[in-house]
Amino acid sequence: METTNDLDRAEHNRVIWHSRRGMLELDIVLETFVKQHYLSLDADQRQLYRRLLACEDQQLYDWFLKKKPAADPELAAMIELILAYNRPA
Repeated sequence: METTNDLDRAEHNRVIWHSRRGMLELDIVLETFVKQHYLSLDADQRQLYRRLLACEDQQLYDWFLKKKPAADPELAAMIELILAYNRPA
């Protein structure tokens, strides 16, 4: 029987896998974030992150490189959170 920790670990592994994209720039930002910070997010933030992963690579690229803003304010906030975690200290 699976425990909550097993389910969290399985979900985390799936999210890590889905964070691997077709562009190296996205891989670096998303994989670093998900490996180091995903488990500290609350349930709503985790759902929002998974929603972000459903977006196309080109959209994500434009948003993370600030070529275009995300029209959805929740996604824009998640992008800013991810970028904040990835900024050098």
